[in-house]
Amino acid sequence: MLRKSWWKIASFILLLYTCSYGFLVPVPSPPGVPLKETIRNLFFHVPMWIAMMVCFTVSVVYAIKYLRKQSVKDEIYSTEFVRTGNMLGILGLVTGMIWANYQWGKPWSGDAKQNGTAIALLIYFAYFVLKGSLQDEEKQARIGAVYNVFAYFMLFPCIWILPRLAESLHPGGLGSEGNPGLNPKDTTNSMRSVMYPAFIGWTLISVWITTLRIRVRLIQQKQLAYE
Repeated sequence: MLRKSWWKIASFILLLYTCSYGFLVPVPSPPGVPLKETIRNLFFHVPMWIAMMVCFTVSVVYAIKYLRKQSVKDEIYSTEFVRTGNMLGILGLVTGMIWANYQWGKPWSGDAKQNGTAIALLIYFAYFVLKGSLQDEEKQARIGAVYNVFAYFMLFPCIWILPRLAESLHPGGLGSEGNPGLNPKDTTNSMRSVMYPAFIGWTLISVWITTLRIRVRLIQQKQLAYE
């Protein structure tokens, strides 16, 4: 039992480490960039995006598997990973808005990265609206899987490509340096000692949450089959 749960224990320990040492680790304040203590949001905001991308990637893999094999189990996996990805996307957006309020003076400034993220999440929200509008379960699963593939390939232009081609307050847009989500010059080795475990911890906890929801869905599916 312990061997099967090691990654769950690891996720708890990594997030406990992130949420404690993340507020104690020394942080830099680069010249001309008034990050100060707000840079600690890096341990939450960016890892949530990474975990979101993992969830959406796993979801689209199961969507393609469903289109090939028509397995109800694959459809359940695909749907629940989208659900968790949306939750992480909302949390990433909210933490980004909190950071922006301190860094840029207001939570929403119409930045290319912010707008692209909002569009990407709305596309994924429409996934559930589309599925909910269909009564036939087989049609719901099939059309949902096709839409999932579409949504995934819209995710990259909205979050990773377009912000690099437009004027952006995020590092990496036109007229700035680095990556749109992270400027390596703003981090130190001590910060990376928290940031990398945070990437793993948030990803593992998102998978854990999803597997719990999948387990519930599978039990419900069995109960419906018996009825």
